[in-house]
Amino acid sequence: MDTAKQEIISKVPEVTLIFWIIKILATTLGETGGDAVSMSMNLGYLISTGIFGLIFIVAVIVQVSAKQFHPVVYWTTIVATTTVGTTLADFADRSLGIGYAGGTTILFALLMASLLIWYRALGSVAVDTVSSPKSEMFYWGTIMFSQTLGTALGDWTADTAGIGYNGGAILFSSMLAILAAAYYRTTLSRTMLFWAAFILTRPLGAVVGDFLDKPISQGGLALSRYSASAGLLVLIASCILIFPHKAAKHGH
Repeated sequence: MDTAKQEIISKVPEVTLIFWIIKILATTLGETGGDAVSMSMNLGYLISTGIFGLIFIVAVIVQVSAKQFHPVVYWTTIVATTTVGTTLADFADRSLGIGYAGGTTILFALLMASLLIWYRALGSVAVDTVSSPKSEMFYWGTIMFSQTLGTALGDWTADTAGIGYNGGAILFSSMLAILAAAYYRTTLSRTMLFWAAFILTRPLGAVVGDFLDKPISQGGLALSRYSASAGLLVLIASCILIFPHKAAKHGH
């Protein structure tokens, strides 16, 4: 009975392989979708951030108000964080002139502060403890910072560091592989490894998204941002519909 109750009140999914696949697809969609609105539609970073910010707020309200875990609502909220994270990071880095290094540093500090405040307030930042509106607000705020940080970090690595989109994809994929090995072969904190992996999937998605739509002369495939975004959305929807999704079980 207790287990059933825990499953009902949990509104975040179990962390499985399909979770990470959808997460990477969602972060890639965030890059292509965010750029499609801010660049292809020529709305600019500020207006695009306002649009996606409003979508994010509405999605979080629906997610927090829901009585149980709904995969479509959850992943819609994740995609909302990736798109607003893309345009917000670009606005800070380019329009405000903070630069990739400055933006990455500030966002990393905000992310660490969010995790620290969350931990001090509730005693844990583990995702399997996200079962109340208060913990959900911390959860989504932290995710918002991580998605924005990931955008800045991905652009910094690919552009400023000069390793390109392919190099960036290889770098972040390798780092995720190391974290996976640490998960299975060490006793390091599972919570720490989760958040490290969660953060790193965002710059991976950023460089893959840029690789898909940037000109061939810049090392990309020159795909339309609209078609790339549509294709990624179909893949995400397919993963949600085809594979089973269960709510995370809370510990006692």
